[in-house]
Amino acid sequence: MSASASATARRLAAAALAAGALVSVAALPASAADHARPAQPKVKISAVQYDSPGRDDRSNRSLNSEWVELTNTTRQSVNLNGWTLKDESGHTYTFDRYRLAGRATVRIHTGVGRDTRTDLYQDRRAYVWNNDHDTATLRNDRGRFVDDESWGHRRGGNRH
Repeated sequence: MSASASATARRLAAAALAAGALVSVAALPASAADHARPAQPKVKISAVQYDSPGRDDRSNRSLNSEWVELTNTTRQSVNLNGWTLKDESGHTYTFDRYRLAGRATVRIHTGVGRDTRTDLYQDRRAYVWNNDHDTATLRNDRGRFVDDESWGHRRGGNRH
């Protein structure tokens, strides 16, 4: 093998090693991203009782039997200050000074009541959630879509 062939072979080998190193460096962030933790805690609408049991007589008991449950699926608590829960007609409940503990659930009732760690009240004297169809939409304090739950004949599309 001549000296020039040997030099060419060394250059090709060096180029192949350099290319392999570049590919492996470029692949590192992608594999690291696979194991990254979520940037924000996840809160979801876990249940909706849109048709309170019994007659719809607008009593406080009946109104409070209509509710939406939110669940924090992470271990970290989430500050829900300024978050909103809204129906298709525009009835909006805004969370005020409430922190949902990690792995906890809170129930937001339509009627009047005393807020606790597990139950919040919209203090309304009329029903919010339609029995035949509606959508409960949860947004964070920046107005960004978090989750929604639909029922009835309009079920299907998420409205972000």
